[in-house]
Formats: sequence, C-alpha cells, structure tokens
Amino acid sequence: MTDVYFLGHGDVQNVILLPGSVQECFEFGWKAFDLAEHLQTPVFVLSDLDLGMNQWMTRPFEYPDKPMDRGKVLWESDLEKLKNGWSRYKDVDGDGIPYRTVVGNRNPAAAFFTRGTGHDENARYTEDPKPWEDNMERLKKKYDTARTLVPEPFIEKTTGATIGVIAFGSTVAAVNEARVFLAEDKGLKSDFMRLRALPCTQQAQDFIKEHERIYVVEANRDGQLVQILSAVMPSQANKFRSAAHSDGMPLTAKWVEESILAQEEK
Repeated sequence: MTDVYFLGHGDVQNVILLPGSVQECFEFGWKAFDLAEHLQTPVFVLSDLDLGMNQWMTRPFEYPDKPMDRGKVLWESDLEKLKNGWSRYKDVDGDGIPYRTVVGNRNPAAAFFTRGTGHDENARYTEDPKPWEDNMERLKKKYDTARTLVPEPFIEKTTGATIGVIAFGSTVAAVNEARVFLAEDKGLKSDFMRLRALPCTQQAQDFIKEHERIYVVEANRDGQLVQILSAVMPSQANKFRSAAHSDGMPLTAKWVEESILAQEEK
C-alpha cells in the first residue's frame, strides 16, 4: 500500500480505493474510472489475495445508473464562448482541477502541449520557480478535493466504546468477530471504521480524532496503513497501535483479539 500511495516523483500522494467485498471490487472498478477522469490523475484499486483467489458469496453486481463522469471538458461550443482563450493548467474554480480538451475536438483552440517537465498554467515550458511552486500547490489542492469525492468509510459506533478499530479489505470479517469476543469476554467495547479510500475523507479524520487509542488491523508485515496515517495526520500519530500480521493466510478473529489484548495489557 505504501509503495502505491507515494508512487511518483517527490511530493505525490495517490488516490486509492480499498474494496472490502467482491461486489465492491466491481463497483470500485467503474468508480475509479470516473474519479480518474474527474481528477485527471491515476486512481488505484487495491484488492487483496483473499478476495481475489477464494470463493465468496455476493449480491448481484449493480451497474452504473448514470453516464461516465468525464470531469471538466471543454467542447467546441465551450471554446467558442471563451473570447480570451483558455489555460490548460489554470485553477479556475479553486479546487485544483483545471479544464481540458479531449481528442476529437475540432476547434483550433483545443490543442495544448503536454510535457513532463516544468510548465506554467498555459502548458508552456519554464524553469521559473514561481510557476513551479504554484503548480505544486495546485496539485496539493486537487488532492484535498479528492477527499470529497472518494467513497466514505463505513463506521459502526458502540455505546461505551473505549477504543477505535480501523480495518480495510478482506480483514473485516475477522475484525468484527474479534470485536464481539473482546466485548463479551473482556468487556472491551470498540468503535469500528472500515476505510474504503485514501485520501481520508473528513468523516474518517473525525473518527480518528474522536478516539484516544486506535488499533489498525492489517494483513501485511509492516503496518503500512499505520505508516500512511501517521504521515498524513502527524498530530494523531501517537494514537495508532499497529495490529499487522502476514503469514500468507487470511487473518483470524483469534489473532486479532490476542493482538489487541496484548497491547491493551501493556
């Protein structure tokens, strides 16, 4: 997860969708295309081995009920109305997402030059520091806009909860069973959040801020989600407790329960 999240040159964070069921694997597939078009950036869908190779019961897939979201596209008629032209990388609306044209637009003003080096808002090559910094700030703003567009987490609140638990992907079944054991056998009640996307939405950030201790359950060796959350929310980093395990098999409720209890007893 960490290698995908920070994949790129320097100051980059990528948009990631985290399906927790076979149905969401299908749903997030087409939603990723909509987000990629809208945000004009790659969007990654991270499934896991358990979902990909084992047999799962699922409800029938729900197909999109609306057209694809192409985002901010200027067509021939739009360009005709712009008397002063347009700028490919100008943040007109304040959300970090500029307007674009697509192949097939016959208006002569539709063409623009795409380059991988430094450029200004008009897509012209430049080595001037100011346009470079402005463009990096625009990209950061676009990433903040992505928080409002990605799928919200699923949150379950429990009366009397003293800890928070975060999980994603196919670990959820084991986590929910472990939470029942912890509450019934040990009296340790918990709130739960299934994270479905990065960057974290405001709802996900609020969940983190509401709890003094948060266990992040992951089926990997290094606690990769803890690393990401600690990096993007440094003021909350001391709350996170990693419950990460990787032995090539799905996580079990017993392991999750024992991992949380061992850290609670410290």
